[in-house]
Amino acid sequence: MTKTLLRALAGETLPNPPIWMMRQAGRYLPEYRATRAEAGDFLSLCYNPDLAAEVTLQPIRRYGFDAAILFADILLLPQALGADLWFVTGEGPRLSTITGPEGMRGLKGKDDIHDHLAPVYETVRILTRELPSETTLIGFAGAPWTVATYMIAGRGTPDQGPAHALREGDNATFETLIDLLTESTIEYLSMQVEAGAEVVKLFDSWAGSLKGDAFAKYALAPAKRIISELKARHPGLPIIAFPREAGDNYIGFAKAVGADCLAIDNSVSATWAAENLQSDSCIQGNLAPGHMVTGGQALIDETRRIVEAFRGGPHIFNLGHGITPDADPENVQLMIDTVRETPKR
Repeated sequence: MTKTLLRALAGETLPNPPIWMMRQAGRYLPEYRATRAEAGDFLSLCYNPDLAAEVTLQPIRRYGFDAAILFADILLLPQALGADLWFVTGEGPRLSTITGPEGMRGLKGKDDIHDHLAPVYETVRILTRELPSETTLIGFAGAPWTVATYMIAGRGTPDQGPAHALREGDNATFETLIDLLTESTIEYLSMQVEAGAEVVKLFDSWAGSLKGDAFAKYALAPAKRIISELKARHPGLPIIAFPREAGDNYIGFAKAVGADCLAIDNSVSATWAAENLQSDSCIQGNLAPGHMVTGGQALIDETRRIVEAFRGGPHIFNLGHGITPDADPENVQLMIDTVRETPKR
């Protein structure tokens, strides 16, 4: 029988939606923390195929999710392109910055990334051997706009201000960077598929800060280019797009970019999404991650409400964003039990 996640991505409405969780391999799990300690630091964990595969498998062993997502980070690609990357404990990533054309001159081309990313591809190969036969393997990358915001600012920012400033003040440099990231993302994801990824997801975590024409040019257009090329190279490859906090720009996005599934955040309601989005594609989402911390009847009620809202079409149950480190592993099990005990009528 075809895997449940692949059936939903193909447009099938299932009695119970398949389920996985963004950042399901992560700091809320004690076994993850132990493996990360063994690796020594975050980047060493990402680049150790055996340990990266191990943390990918941990939530599958514990919970039996319908999909595993490759353990990696969206900033491995800019590092492969030649950016300096390091992580500051308790604060997150830091990168060398691109503030003008001189910053672009130090970067490599799209065909020069694979030696650096070879450990990621090996992790995928290990997972294709080790995952249960019913579990779908998802590869991923950051979308060009989101990755560019980190490369321009050198870190995460509340409003992506430095990236917007470069976009408006030196558009030539900005668009050169977006083009490089678009082409490199195609190569990166294509290699993940060749290594064994069955589905890929494009994370545009900061898409919501792009407004009007900028959203169309720098969120929608690069996603369309990436998806079109991947589907040309890998016919039948299912692709999930996640332009987080896109709001009304979610409407028509999946159809416009050619995605099989639109992942949505929890700033929009499941009822609205079912009415406005589900006719175009499978929908993935969208429980607020805070419920993984607080649990209780509110978690049960909201989970049931989301399942019920999407019962009329293809749906993959997930959070509206990644699970947080302070989440209770028992609440994850409660969520899964609730999804699987709430059949669609």
